[in-house]
Amino acid sequence: MALRPLIDVWRSATSRLILIYGVLFVVWCVVLLGAIQWESSRYLTHVLDQIVLQRMQYLVRTDAAHLPRAVDASGTLDPHGILSAGLFDAQGRPLAGNIASLPQGLVADGQLHLLPKGVLRVDRMHSDVSARAMAQRLANGELLVLAKDTSTINGLGAIIRRTLLWGLSLTVIPGLLGGLLLSRGPARRIREIQLATEPIQRGDLTRRLPVSRRGDELDVLAGIVNTMLGEIERLMGEVKGVCDNIAHDLRTPLTRLRARLYRTQQQLDGRPEAALVESCVADIDAVLTRFRALLRVSELEDRHRSACFSEVDLERVLHQVHDFYAPLAEDRGLHFLLELAPLAPLRGDAHLLFEAFANLVGNAIKFTPAGGRVLLRARMEHGGPRVDVVDGGPGIPAEERDVVTRRFYRGDNSRSTPGSGLGLSIVSAIVRLHGYRLEIGDDDGGGACISMHCVAAATVEAA
Repeated sequence: MALRPLIDVWRSATSRLILIYGVLFVVWCVVLLGAIQWESSRYLTHVLDQIVLQRMQYLVRTDAAHLPRAVDASGTLDPHGILSAGLFDAQGRPLAGNIASLPQGLVADGQLHLLPKGVLRVDRMHSDVSARAMAQRLANGELLVLAKDTSTINGLGAIIRRTLLWGLSLTVIPGLLGGLLLSRGPARRIREIQLATEPIQRGDLTRRLPVSRRGDELDVLAGIVNTMLGEIERLMGEVKGVCDNIAHDLRTPLTRLRARLYRTQQQLDGRPEAALVESCVADIDAVLTRFRALLRVSELEDRHRSACFSEVDLERVLHQVHDFYAPLAEDRGLHFLLELAPLAPLRGDAHLLFEAFANLVGNAIKFTPAGGRVLLRARMEHGGPRVDVVDGGPGIPAEERDVVTRRFYRGDNSRSTPGSGLGLSIVSAIVRLHGYRLEIGDDDGGGACISMHCVAAATVEAA
């Protein structure tokens, strides 16, 4: 868990950009220093070869009587001890110089060759430095060998590699630390924006994204989103106000009209016109029921009600729902089952939760045919309880599960059954008010399975 914030920091665009530039810088440094080392080694190799060639030409022109002394002098006069010279007879026995034995694999063709294991010298019998050597056959059959160690070239390569290591250490490590520090600020602000958007996602359009005094790109984006949220809030408020006003204003005249029709029905008792008046009264009752449901949804969408939440015993609420609907299920010939595991307490409104579960159970009973089964089940999951309402009806098609919670929506399977299409809208409003999650799916045995994922009170307090 401790590595999680660090991983999130390096997922930011700033960190990725710094990492990309860092990788490109490292690659460029490696290529640049590699080219420098290659050019320097090639130049030093050419210099060494020229020195060996010039010394070979000098010794070849030396008189045979003075050649052994000149060969001994070549090794003695070398201040750095990297030039080796040796004179050997036709059988390869040493005659003069500081080379102890004829190097193996060296061809006497007058050309320079690389000896990976170097040459054995009189002053050092073990060599771990490679050498550039050449052998020249003289007119009297003797063999003249000259070699020069490549320690200078190897030393230059070691210096360049150490330079590369120090250069990368002094640039990459501060770059990584700088990237970490630079990305912490945007990561912290993104987290603040994320926390600010959570209430907005739950429907609270009064919230706004935080804006700092810096006026950078994030502030500009937050300002645009805040302006958009303000306009959306205004439009939604106007639409909601119109709908609520219509529902509220029409309810009173419809109620008076229903009363008049009811009195007319009583006066026409026993006459054929009474049935027609009774159907009109039933239609007005259906309209009034829809208006009451609309106002109920608007009431639930008022977020200020959540300030009065308290601890709720979910097991007790579910027992009340089961006791309330058990007689109705028995009258319809259904098996209404209750399966409860030990549940953690919730923070919410017990009356609203009862209303939500009652709507779900009522729908399950309405769509389950006689002889079927309705199951109200609850168990604990990570974060809080999960309540499932399972029916034996036709189920909800997958393409309709995202829209069944909209107001007045009725699927193909429910058009022939009485109802207003607002039951799941009320449930969805209660779920959003509590910050829960509603999930609509299929049961393994057929029918629909509507699940409410609740948040335990301990989890809310910790958050």
